[in-house]
Amino acid sequence: DIGDIVRGRDLYLGDDKKDKEQKKKLQDNLKEIFNMIQKNNESILGGLSLDQVREYWWEENREKVWEAITCDAKGFNYFRPTCGSSGETPHVTPSQCRCINFSVPTYFDYVPQYLR
Repeated sequence: DIGDIVRGRDLYLGDDKKDKEQKKKLQDNLKEIFNMIQKNNESILGGLSLDQVREYWWEENREKVWEAITCDAKGFNYFRPTCGSSGETPHVTPSQCRCINFSVPTYFDYVPQYLR
């Protein structure tokens, strides 16, 4: 899951040495990126650990990431009804795997990976 990768919580270690090397390279690149984000936003993020910066960034950008992933998924629905306000019966996504209000149709990214 992209959220686990961004937040540094991906449990998948890789099938072989090449996978593990690629994962390490990706995580090293992400650490560098998030260090730059923290440095460029010192007033907001300066007192946070790198893990907290990653969590903060994901919370602020998860809807935009989902939109970017699904922008060309016209006519597709998320696999189960998840859209709707609190107390409302959930309904399916009308198109592009997005709810009518453009929110992300799932919160699985907040469920620990080993429970999904």
